[in-house]
Amino acid sequence: MKVLLVIIILATIAMIFLQYKRSRDSKKLLVSLASFAVIISLGVMGNLTRPVIPIFMAHIMLLVTAWGALVWYLMRNRYYWWLIFSPIVTIILFLILEVLTGSGHEYLGEMT
Repeated sequence: MKVLLVIIILATIAMIFLQYKRSRDSKKLLVSLASFAVIISLGVMGNLTRPVIPIFMAHIMLLVTAWGALVWYLMRNRYYWWLIFSPIVTIILFLILEVLTGSGHEYLGEMT
């Protein structure tokens, strides 16, 4: 599974640079690389939601959708920013739930 993820990441980077080589559109290159960095960052931050499995699964589905939106932008030149930034919703939802319900762990200093 990890090998497949690395192959997909490398294929996306290759696709971005092949599109740049073909069109020489530096704006599209920068937007694609920035969106790629955002998607990777949101994927790493999504590990925060792992304790709540339904939110984590929704986060994974939104990451796949964001990746698809990036590939769609590369192929069809249509940028759907709300799909690319959609995994932020699950992270915000998890943080709100943590504030409202707490982490479920007691502070060790209260035991004394």
